[in-house]
Amino acid sequence: MSTPSGGPPGGPWPGDPADEPYAGPPPTGPYGAPARVPGTLGAGVPPWAGAGPGAPAGPVPWPLGPVPLPPGHAWPAPPPPGPHGSAPLPPGVVLAPPPGTPPHDVPVPYLLVMRARDWAWWRPLLGLLLFTVAYAVAAFVVVLAVLLTGVEPDLQLLDLVDPGVLLLTNLSLIVAIPIVWLLWVVAHGMRPGWSSSVLARLRWRLFAPLTLLALATLGVGIAVSVGLGFAFGETGATGPVDDLAWLLLVVVLTTPLQSAAEEYVFRGYLSQAIAGWLGNPRTGAVTAAVVTAALFSLAHAPGDVVTFLDRFVFGLAASAVVWLTGGLEAAIVLHAVNNVVVFALAGTLGEGVATDEVEPGVGLVSLLLTVLAMAAYVTAVGRSRRRLRYEVLTGARDLRVPAPDPRTRGW
Repeated sequence: MSTPSGGPPGGPWPGDPADEPYAGPPPTGPYGAPARVPGTLGAGVPPWAGAGPGAPAGPVPWPLGPVPLPPGHAWPAPPPPGPHGSAPLPPGVVLAPPPGTPPHDVPVPYLLVMRARDWAWWRPLLGLLLFTVAYAVAAFVVVLAVLLTGVEPDLQLLDLVDPGVLLLTNLSLIVAIPIVWLLWVVAHGMRPGWSSSVLARLRWRLFAPLTLLALATLGVGIAVSVGLGFAFGETGATGPVDDLAWLLLVVVLTTPLQSAAEEYVFRGYLSQAIAGWLGNPRTGAVTAAVVTAALFSLAHAPGDVVTFLDRFVFGLAASAVVWLTGGLEAAIVLHAVNNVVVFALAGTLGEGVATDEVEPGVGLVSLLLTVLAMAAYVTAVGRSRRRLRYEVLTGARDLRVPAPDPRTRGW
């Protein structure tokens, strides 16, 4: 097909409005690039190229380099750099880390999990005050609810082999678990799982192997202690207690949770509060272990020094395995195996088997057995670290680096 006369190939036809000369202001396109001007030969031809003889018929590449600005025009000056070399944020704007970012800039052990980026000394104090109030209310509600069901346990709560008494005692302690979780959210602004381990959750894979270790050490120690009590005539087998089936059901269903509740209170919150206040990993761990072991023993109302020391050693062992494993799992297993075995033996053999006090006359021997059993369990947990691969430090992401740092890429 031939081109009509007066119309260059690819150009405007004669009489086309686009053929009229452009008399407007110097045009600019997006980002300062020259825009297409009517009357040019193609979409890609700059306006100064014209359409005279010898002009290319097709698009012409844009010239490289900066585009000159009209006289008197200037770009705004860049904002002054911020404290880390980056531009400051507008007033009232605060950068938040992406969801799921760990609350620590550097990895920390379990006992220092509370010392997150927004750590303040008053947060654990607020948590302890809230726990005191909330637990008093929750325990009262539990006792009232049990009484309204028609159960009439001994209100002195001394006969712990009575199913009703044991159920009421365990339920009044179990309510401490959700309260401790609530403290982590309200007082610390952290996920409740940080009270469980350095992974912010319970590591369920550890419970089965740790239970076997506890039965092979602590379970044997309890059996030997009870046997010595029979051998020295301090205790005697009177046969199963009344309602043995109900007692065992209560023990199996509620005693592990009761044990976990005590560990969440003493090792999962109070120990972290003490270590958090001190700040030093070793000093905090030792101080927290001694203080919580003493409070743990006093909370069980020991009747004599030997019984106090027995509970104190138990508390030290629980703190030791928490430090070794980076979480509460080993301490919960230790506590649960101890209580389940003791109550099961007491219900099966009779009330003569001690459930709360060390046997009189055999106290020192029983205390020695407790020390040996606890030491054996702690040693077994320590030797299993390579096989069970305990996580002992939290994940972390350092948010203290300047924005241009490569570690912040992708935020």
